[in-house]
Amino acid sequence: MANNRVVQGRMVTPKRLAELVEDGEVLEATQISDSEETCPECGGNVIEVGYMPDATAFRTGQKCQDCDWATVAED
Repeated sequence: MANNRVVQGRMVTPKRLAELVEDGEVLEATQISDSEETCPECGGNVIEVGYMPDATAFRTGQKCQDCDWATVAED
């Protein structure tokens, strides 16, 4: 079940959030969850999503809900 969140004023699905973090298409994404971190650029809320950019990789992306800041960790 998808859980949508507001990011930079727009409602996004987990897959769309992963595409924003990856800056491209992804195959699949997990549910969005709250991160314990705050944005290093603006101090806003950070959310995270796990996703598969291709069939052989899984990454966890974090994105600020208020600004363009995002980061990716290879799992």
